[in-house]
Amino acid sequence: MASPLRKRGAFFFRNTESALVGPHYAPHIFVMNIARQNRIISSEFRPAAWLKNRHAQTIYPSLPISRAPRPALTRRTLELPDGDVTVVDWLAESPEITDNSPLLIVLHGLESSAESAYARQLLQAAKDHGWHAAVLHFRDCGDYRNRLPRRYHAGETNDLRYFLGKLRTDGQAGPIMAVGYSLGGNVLLKYLGEDGMATPLHAAAAVSVPLNLHKCATALSQGFSRVYQTHLLRRMKKSVSRKFNRHTAAFDWRRTMRARTFAEFDDAVTAPLHGFTGKDEYYDRCSSVQFLAGIERPTLVINSRDDPFMTPDIIPAEDALSDFVTLEVSDRGGHVGFIDGGTPWRPSYYLPRRIIEFLEQQIRDPVPDAYALPGM
Repeated sequence: MASPLRKRGAFFFRNTESALVGPHYAPHIFVMNIARQNRIISSEFRPAAWLKNRHAQTIYPSLPISRAPRPALTRRTLELPDGDVTVVDWLAESPEITDNSPLLIVLHGLESSAESAYARQLLQAAKDHGWHAAVLHFRDCGDYRNRLPRRYHAGETNDLRYFLGKLRTDGQAGPIMAVGYSLGGNVLLKYLGEDGMATPLHAAAAVSVPLNLHKCATALSQGFSRVYQTHLLRRMKKSVSRKFNRHTAAFDWRRTMRARTFAEFDDAVTAPLHGFTGKDEYYDRCSSVQFLAGIERPTLVINSRDDPFMTPDIIPAEDALSDFVTLEVSDRGGHVGFIDGGTPWRPSYYLPRRIIEFLEQQIRDPVPDAYALPGM
């Protein structure tokens, strides 16, 4: 029985005897008025002794020496309801994977794809646990081009919503989970807050999330962080140039090519291309911090205070989180880094282990530790 009602302080039991209900995975839910404490927790992550600097943590995973795995992938086209198209890269299936197996969906970051080190690490971890997994590409990301004169942005949730619904109608009966990184994390949290209990997701995790887009745009214009901004802006302009030119662009082409900050680029391109009056409306409407209170599925958010893509004050107050959200805050880790040991030639990564552990717990435990009743 799943109640459509949302109550602040609700507690959810899951009946393990009903791992499969009818054709779909649908854990039984019973609501109790018991508020969960400690929605914000300190992370157990500690940086590797040889990689403590936040910029080193951020940059290292993208280097060839990082030894990110390369699981075999199969690409499938996803036709979207508005006539546009994107692609999904699926783990090459092994014989033991069925429609009842857990399915993990990965959402990548800005100008990224299934080729990113963090996506490959998590895909491999899912495969090692016998899960099916896939990376849903945002429109115009990766090595393909979408059809319509638009791209993607930090608040576009309709494509994810459509894809998750399609998975169920296509026969996915096991639990569906999702993980978003950086911009993909913002999309995921916004979606979860919008849909509440209506989502088919069983649990979720988000990493290095730009919870407040205004503050993140400002942070990336300061100090060494401008190096990341310059690099990403160069890629964004290159992507825009592959799709448009000065004669076909539905935005100010000259202003776009002159943009030196994310705020300038979003005001010139992202906002008008996707129906916003400007960057301020875009940031106001799409910052995921305002959607955290509406999330009604177990969700882990992992952010570090030294993330060069944001500032420490981006961490919200505990009362901004629903009782289903656990915000794990680390003093170190950089932006989607979190290398915790090993050697420079054989590093150890915290994120895949922590994420899989959390999601596996949501599938396995009849009463998640995060929602344990006093005295039980």
